[in-house]
Amino acid sequence: MWKIWWETYGGRAGGVAAGLLCGLIYLISGFWDMLFCALLVGIGYGIGKHKDEKRGPLLPWDRLVSWLTDRWPPSR
Repeated sequence: MWKIWWETYGGRAGGVAAGLLCGLIYLISGFWDMLFCALLVGIGYGIGKHKDEKRGPLLPWDRLVSWLTDRWPPSR
């Protein structure tokens, strides 16, 4: 049962855990830092969901590099 759950939701759980781990530092100091922690958890969840759904890379590196080399060609 846990293996199936981990294969289905592993990325999301890992993302939320990473966001919580990074955000625990901020929980001590106050309300606005707690909101920042919630933002980190949300970002971690989104990245994990993206991984779980196997949508490919988060940033299209090949398109980005192509655009940059077209815009600023290498100097000679």
